[in-house]
Amino acid sequence: PRRPQRPTDHPPPAGEMGTKVNIIVGSHVWAEEPDVAWVDGEVVKINGDEAEIQAANGKKIVSKLSKLYPKDMEAAAGGVDDMTKLSYLHEPGVLQNLATRYELNEIYTYTGNILIAVNPFQRLQHLYDSHMMQQYKGAPFGELSPHVFAVADVAYRAMIHEGRSNSILVSGESGAGKTETTKMLMQYLAYLGGRAATEGRTVEQQVLEVRQPVLSHARQL
Repeated sequence: PRRPQRPTDHPPPAGEMGTKVNIIVGSHVWAEEPDVAWVDGEVVKINGDEAEIQAANGKKIVSKLSKLYPKDMEAAAGGVDDMTKLSYLHEPGVLQNLATRYELNEIYTYTGNILIAVNPFQRLQHLYDSHMMQQYKGAPFGELSPHVFAVADVAYRAMIHEGRSNSILVSGESGAGKTETTKMLMQYLAYLGGRAATEGRTVEQQVLEVRQPVLSHARQL
């Protein structure tokens, strides 16, 4: 049997929200691995400021203690719908949560009032039909599963109640899905606007008329 070692205090990794973490032999951690960014494993040996990790993929990794992130061994099997519910809010924990939800076709996840969308690279029509729009119309933010409609609904309600303009920022790398997300936002806003005619055009028609220049701008960004 391996001799127990005393906990070794060390500065928490960046992104650990200031929480001091003790890494000891037997701790389950995330360690950097060039091929896949992060791997999870168990600390099997500590030597000064370095640790040896037996990774889940079979590799043995040596890493600085200050570069290790604790792994939540009690994390929900299907992930969490809001990152603020994570026990450890750090890069590998966030990425693991997004990957877990993505495998279940849950492409939306909140971080507080920010919505993270992962491009599914496939059609998920059931997420955007009229029934789904009806579900999110007027629903309190966070009551239903994360969705782009929820963000649009909050922005629209705030605009109506406060009587002033509002905006939604859609940001991401090329190919991340900004254009499609903008389409869904405008489709939902048109739905909320109803079909009352103004100068012979319905609200939906007016919104869709300005959609093309908006989408062109989204592609350029």
